[in-house]
Amino acid sequence: MQTTFQFLKGLAKNNSKEWFDANRKTYETGKAEMEGTVKQIIDRVAKFDKEIEGLEAKKCLFRINRDIRFSKDKTPYKQNMGASINPGGRKSPLPGYYVHVEPGKSFLAGGCYAPEPDILSAIRQEIDYHGTEFRKILNAKDFKTYFGGLADEEKVKSAPKGYDKDHPDIELLKNKHFIVIHYLKDSQVNDKDFPVYAAKVFKAMHAFNLFLRRCVEK
Repeated sequence: MQTTFQFLKGLAKNNSKEWFDANRKTYETGKAEMEGTVKQIIDRVAKFDKEIEGLEAKKCLFRINRDIRFSKDKTPYKQNMGASINPGGRKSPLPGYYVHVEPGKSFLAGGCYAPEPDILSAIRQEIDYHGTEFRKILNAKDFKTYFGGLADEEKVKSAPKGYDKDHPDIELLKNKHFIVIHYLKDSQVNDKDFPVYAAKVFKAMHAFNLFLRRCVEK
């Protein structure tokens, strides 16, 4: 991912259309490098997650252009390259695996971020009905090793509607997002075996994603 990093480092210092156009060849090379890496990851993930099998890497990559229509920040480009490896591609609502490449800020993630109200309600109901199963997933050795637990994101202040404040899983039910994150060093992303490592991390979150997919597919 050397060219990808080279381009992103330059973009962070010169986030303008003029600079981007002048360095478009480097961008195209870096984008191809990212796509190739994502393809390798998909091929490995598909060995344990059959819903990913046959997915095209280009359908997983996000555009580098920012949507600035409603933002005070008018810089035109993202300072990262990202890919969402979901069943059906990046636009699918089904939980999958996310690769974020950004010098000094790279990470691997997965789960459901900001789910729609009906999906959030379904996730909470599934935890209510199958709390023991969900806690077992969160406490699995590999899961704890790579993620520690759910990412420390927003929670509602009191018990969600329909749940008692003394519910045994109330702290899980309060979550607005159900995601996990594994932060990376630049050296890990640039290692030739990064796709192997990424697939290993994603395998540790597979059961977590399957639990959440049940809720989305209901």
